[in-house]
Amino acid sequence: MRLIKIGLGNINTTVGAVESNADQVIEVAQRMAAESVTVALFPEQVIGGYQPEDLVQWQGFVERQWEALASVAARTADLPLVLVAGIVIDHQGLHYNCAAVLAGGVIRALVPKEKLPSYNVFYEGRTMSHGAPLMLDEHRGVPFGDLIVEFDFGIIGVEVCEDLWSAEGPLRRRTYAGAELICNISASPFRIGVLQTRRELISTRAADSQCTLAYTNLIGSNDGLIFDGGGWVNQNGKIMLEAPRFERGFAATVVDLDRTLRLRAENTTWREDRHDYLELFETPATLQIPAEEFSTAAERATLAYPVPAQKSFFLPADHPATTAREQLCDEILDALALGIGDYFEKNRAFKLIGISLSGGRDSLLTLLIAHRYATRVRPEDPGSLIRAFYQPSRYSSNETQVAAETICADLGVPLTIESIDDAFEREMQAALAMLDDGQTLTPITEQNIQARIRAQRMWNWSNSSAGLFLQTGNMTEKSVGYTTVGGDLMGALAVLANVPKTVVMYLLDYLLETRGYPGIAAVLKKPAGPELAPNQSGEDELMPFKVLDACFYLFAGEKMTPAEVEIVVAEMFPDIPRETVEGYVAKFVRLFLQSIYKWVQAPLSLHIGNLDLERERALQLPVVTSSEWTR
Repeated sequence: MRLIKIGLGNINTTVGAVESNADQVIEVAQRMAAESVTVALFPEQVIGGYQPEDLVQWQGFVERQWEALASVAARTADLPLVLVAGIVIDHQGLHYNCAAVLAGGVIRALVPKEKLPSYNVFYEGRTMSHGAPLMLDEHRGVPFGDLIVEFDFGIIGVEVCEDLWSAEGPLRRRTYAGAELICNISASPFRIGVLQTRRELISTRAADSQCTLAYTNLIGSNDGLIFDGGGWVNQNGKIMLEAPRFERGFAATVVDLDRTLRLRAENTTWREDRHDYLELFETPATLQIPAEEFSTAAERATLAYPVPAQKSFFLPADHPATTAREQLCDEILDALALGIGDYFEKNRAFKLIGISLSGGRDSLLTLLIAHRYATRVRPEDPGSLIRAFYQPSRYSSNETQVAAETICADLGVPLTIESIDDAFEREMQAALAMLDDGQTLTPITEQNIQARIRAQRMWNWSNSSAGLFLQTGNMTEKSVGYTTVGGDLMGALAVLANVPKTVVMYLLDYLLETRGYPGIAAVLKKPAGPELAPNQSGEDELMPFKVLDACFYLFAGEKMTPAEVEIVVAEMFPDIPRETVEGYVAKFVRLFLQSIYKWVQAPLSLHIGNLDLERERALQLPVVTSSEWTR
């Protein structure tokens, strides 16, 4: 047996906080060493924080990362473990996203990321240069390039995030060259459904390349990106460890590297593929670390073979039964609560969280998510961190006020009720005075005036109370401009801006079942609508939300033409007449393309899927555009 213990560190970084980030790495590395960890993994760009975007163009930012990494090496010199951590370096005027290998107080190797994503939320190709096969150089005296590193316990290869997601990444090349353990350090954002994709990808890569593959991920939120942490150790296709998500700290497991070599020897296909590859291609350089220079032997002598908890190598372990619904809802709620919390804490500008309640579904869900975060940091009195405001006008119903009062009582959140009716009347008169003779206020103007008064008052509260004003609108209504610029579109952070309306309602149903708050039931009794005019219903003014979400997904997500969208929507909803479907699709496309100018004025939003409406993140569309191509 050749036993090693692999530790996966989940660190919550702040972009630019190089010293604080390094301190976190050191603290967790010390805890890992106390538990006899042999190889400790920390996330991509853990020193500088991720995503730094154009901040890497500041030489001082990059230079401070190197200083902090050197400090990590020095302060962990007495730990008998190998440490793998992410850093950006400036090499010959070019920036590289690297995995650094540290051991015995020395930065032993720097391996640059080869695959630089520039799709969806990623922009690395804008600022970074990529590593290449057989690249070999030195950076400040440290070997830099396409390297594998040999220690007294075996040979490791290191790589960064996207390198794993490409079948043509460096993993195969490095395992054919002799690497037994591949360490992938990642900052992979949370997306709905990504857990299963990652799990299958890692199992496939480990099995295809016949290696032990260790993967750790960043946790936390920076700007609108949410990172769920977690990770895996997978030996030749077998999961040895699945680390918890949404939790800081580390998880560790023991593996027998001799098993990896034995399985390679038994797998004739892998052996033949390796033989064919080595005949055609050169391989990475092997950097050997002499045992007398750095040894882990003493610590490894205390390790025990990884025996299954259920004491059977043939039977599966018992796992608590979790339904797909529970997993989906809880991970979305946990991700959004993490997004609120990190934005609130890392900005260091806020003392309270503020929400304008309408008595409707979106503001209710935003309040419940904020309370979920507050419960974690102030379990004794979570409501003390939040302030809620109900600002009725003449169109607000008694039912929505009761719903707002009830949910705030359920959660222990202070609620302020302040009518906007007098201000509404004054603002209408002022707006009329600005019009030409014969002009009058349109109905939509009267609605928007109410929304803008509420937003202005929330900003005034925010300025005076150091409050984080949360915007509560959902993605579905944002996509068709069913929102007011300067009104309900406003806020410092948009919590639900990438959550479809149907998902909002699904989450509220789940929270009602699992929490049982009477305030949720009170909100759900009334049809969804903004209450800015008599008897308003969102579905009456737009279309059924399930149809609207289908149109949005097919047109914006799948990039279908309107004619193609009509075909699919008609198949999905055969009870709706075809001419009605055609009208819905035409209405959606028209509103969608006309509303892009609104999106660019919306606040920063939390990202939870592969499709969202934040122009700088996922769906980049020109503001000025014509719909002629859709006809």
